[in-house]
Amino acid sequence: MSYGLFGDDVLFFQRLLKTEGLYNKALDGIWGKFTEKGATEFYQRSDALKEQIGAFDHRTEKHICTLALKAQREARHFMNRLLSNNINAKMISGTRTYDEQNKLYRQGRYNNPGPIVTKARGGRSNHNFGIAWDIGIFTANGGYSSNHQDYIKAAEFGISDHLEWGGNWRSFPDTPHYQLKTVFPIAIVRTKFESGETYIA
Repeated sequence: MSYGLFGDDVLFFQRLLKTEGLYNKALDGIWGKFTEKGATEFYQRSDALKEQIGAFDHRTEKHICTLALKAQREARHFMNRLLSNNINAKMISGTRTYDEQNKLYRQGRYNNPGPIVTKARGGRSNHNFGIAWDIGIFTANGGYSSNHQDYIKAAEFGISDHLEWGGNWRSFPDTPHYQLKTVFPIAIVRTKFESGETYIA
């Protein structure tokens, strides 16, 4: 038995599997044979996308495999576009559980250390639904670039018809952030995700 990608948050993984059509039992948070079967199919499809489109550095792979399958496909094509244009990017964040999102939200708030990096609590970020990722751009000597222009340049190659770039947001521009375009507002995406209904076009 394996608890898969999201630690002991079995319910979260069951919801993701159900939205993919890989699990059709109760969303009960119990890891049984049907959850195991769905997880195995999810891993197999993820591996097939890696073989078909290309594999990347360990850090990027760690985050890509947390995404919904359509997002994985888009993310791999996205990474290929950046790297083929000599942009040394890595994926530094993928899907986050609600609990992980809440921990990130508390950073820089309530006397916790670190800068504020998100306005979204758990269930209010597209990172919580398998459709969003963040990148980091690295210099030739391996250092992390915080140069705003590097991320603008990356977006020139990274954006596609299927992706939305956080750098275009007016209220809270987020240049390292990309996500699948959806036809639903995030409140409806959350409702569908929690019931295991598809929300990805």
